[in-house]
Amino acid sequence: MNRTTLSLIAAVTALAAVTGFAATTSGGADDAPAAAAARLPVERSSLLCPTPGQSDLAETAYTSYTPPSKGSGATAGTARLMPVQRASDQAGDAKDKAKAPKAVVTPKQPGKPATGEASGADAPALIGTADGALAPGWTVQQTTTVDAGTGRGLLGLDCSAPDTDFYFPGASTAKERSDYIHLTNPDSEAAVVDVQLYGPEGAIKSDVGEGIQIGPHASVPVLLSTLTDKPYPNLTLHVTARSGRVAAAVSAADDKLGGDWLPAAADPAASLVLPGIPKDATSVRLVAFAPGQDDADLKVRLATSSGPIAPAGHDSLHVKSGMTAAVDLGDVTRGDPGSLLLTPADASVPVVAALRVTRGKGADQETAFIPATRDIGERATVADNRAKGSTLALTAPGAAGKVKVTASPGDGAGTAVTKEYAVKGGTTLSVAAPVPDGLKGTYALTVEPVSGGKVYGSRMLEEKREGVPAFTVQTLPDDRGTVSVPDADEDLSILQK
Repeated sequence: MNRTTLSLIAAVTALAAVTGFAATTSGGADDAPAAAAARLPVERSSLLCPTPGQSDLAETAYTSYTPPSKGSGATAGTARLMPVQRASDQAGDAKDKAKAPKAVVTPKQPGKPATGEASGADAPALIGTADGALAPGWTVQQTTTVDAGTGRGLLGLDCSAPDTDFYFPGASTAKERSDYIHLTNPDSEAAVVDVQLYGPEGAIKSDVGEGIQIGPHASVPVLLSTLTDKPYPNLTLHVTARSGRVAAAVSAADDKLGGDWLPAAADPAASLVLPGIPKDATSVRLVAFAPGQDDADLKVRLATSSGPIAPAGHDSLHVKSGMTAAVDLGDVTRGDPGSLLLTPADASVPVVAALRVTRGKGADQETAFIPATRDIGERATVADNRAKGSTLALTAPGAAGKVKVTASPGDGAGTAVTKEYAVKGGTTLSVAAPVPDGLKGTYALTVEPVSGGKVYGSRMLEEKREGVPAFTVQTLPDDRGTVSVPDADEDLSILQK
C-alpha cells in the first residue's frame, strides 16, 4: 500500500469523524419518522403500436395525447412514434438520409392531441418514446377501418407499454378466424418469447411457440393456427418473455363477423370487472382461464343501469385449473347497457377473462373485445374521440363513486370541457362522451375520480359503414402517469456504525 493511498484513507476517516459528529449533534431531526412516499409524474414513457392490418384496404389513424400533469410543466418534453425499420433498410447505407424513417406522430405539448396516419397492409409497427412533460399518462390510440374482406370493420387499440407477461382469453384458431399475436421489441437487444395456448382441456402442445426471437427494434406477427393442428373456437393465449421485453396484442379477424384487436387482460385476480357492454349487443361470449393450481367457481353478475342482476341461466361459471372455459350469454343486456362482474363463489382463485361482443344481424354483424381491466385509479385517458359516436361507460361494482371527465381540445381546434358523473353502486352509467366547444378534429377524454368507491370504465367508438354497425371498445385503466418516490434524506449517522 503506497503513501498516497494511506493519506487518502486518513483524509476519509477524518471527514467521517467530522460529519458523524455533526449528524449526532443536529438536534435529533434524523430520529423523526420517515415521510410517506410522494407520487411524482413519470419522466419517461414507452408505447408500441403493432402492424395495423393485413389488408390493402386498411386506413389507420394514430392519435397521441398527454394529459396535463401537476409537477411536470416546468420540464420540456419530447415524444415521437417511429416506424420499425425493415431489414432491407437496415442493410442499406446508414448515411443515406432518404432511407431514414420519419416519425409518424410528433406531439408538441401536453393537453393537445397530435395525429398521424398510414395506409395499406405495408404500414409498419411503431415504437414510441416520450419524456419530460409529455411522458406522464401518454396514450396513443390506433384506429383502423377496413371496408371489405376478412376482418372488415372498425379496429381500435391503445398502443401498449412493453412488459414480460400477458394473457389473452378470447383468442381462437377456428376455421373462420385469422388471429395473429403481434410481438414488438422496443430495445436494442433481441427478445426471446414463449407463446402457449390453453384450450378447454388444458395446455396445447406446440414446439413452434417456444423460443420465438424478436430482433432489436422489430415486430413479429405469429398466426395462431400455425401453433396447433386442431381448430379451437375459444382459447387463452399466454405470452411470456424469457429474455427482454415486448408489447403484445392479438388481431382477430372473422370471415363474417368482422374483427378487432384483443388487448391483454388485466392480471389474474379473484374478482374482475369487464365494463361497457353496449345496450344493443346481439351476442356476448365470456371466456375465462384459471392459471393457478386450483379450480375457480365464479359468480356472474351484470351491472345494469339500475343495479346488478344474474344473467338468466348463467349466474355461475366453473373454470378448471389450467383450462379455458367459455359461455355464450346471448343478448344479455336486452337494451340496457351493462358491465360484467365476476366474483368468487367460494374460495378466492385468480382468473383472467374477456368478452367477445357482437352487434348487428345477418351479414351486417361486427365484433369487438372487452378484456377485464384495472380501475380508473388516479386517472385514465383515451384518445381519438369524435363529435359523434363516442360513448363512455362507467361502472361502480361496490360503493357509489363520482368522477370528473375532461374533453380535451381537438387536434384542429376547440376548448376543453369538464363534466362530473355520479355512478351508483352496482350499476353501469352509459353516456355520450362530452364534446369540447368548437371542436375540429379528434379529441381525448381524461377520467379522474372525485369521491366514493372504485370506478371502472370503457369508451365505445362507433360508426355506420354500409349498414354494418362498426365499433370498437377500449377500457380505461389507470394510466400509471405517476410513480411513488420515497422521501429520502442524508443520514450521516451511518458513518459511525
